[in-house]
Amino acid sequence: MTVVVKIRRLAEEVKLPSYAYPGDAAFDLCAREDVSLSPGEYRGIPTGLAMEIPEGYVGLVWDKSGVGIKNGLKTLGGVVDCNYRGEVVVGLANLSGETRNFKRGEKVAQMIIQKKEEVILEDAQSLSETVRGEKGFGSSGK
Repeated sequence: MTVVVKIRRLAEEVKLPSYAYPGDAAFDLCAREDVSLSPGEYRGIPTGLAMEIPEGYVGLVWDKSGVGIKNGLKTLGGVVDCNYRGEVVVGLANLSGETRNFKRGEKVAQMIIQKKEEVILEDAQSLSETVRGEKGFGSSGK
């Protein structure tokens, strides 16, 4: 099934996002302006794009592997709901020890458009038992 996402460029110079290769799951999001991130700094990077994601779908912002692995950057937040019509902003944190610079139009993250399920959140006095139970972080070993 093909899903249409309407995209409005908020400035003439902003490029429409695109998929780099046939079959890619995500399309690239680029910086609207030059950005510099110092070590430990995090901030929102404007993309210059607003979207109309269809009802029943969600836009999920993820790291670009090259940006994340090679540069020590991590996306933050990342859920763009179908009813949001404002500018898509990429939360980015610099986990490296070096300042990272992005030029306007440079790729900073990627977005997947994914079908979402409607769920009912039910108040319950108890939950079913499982083998794992309440065992948390590190409970399965190294």
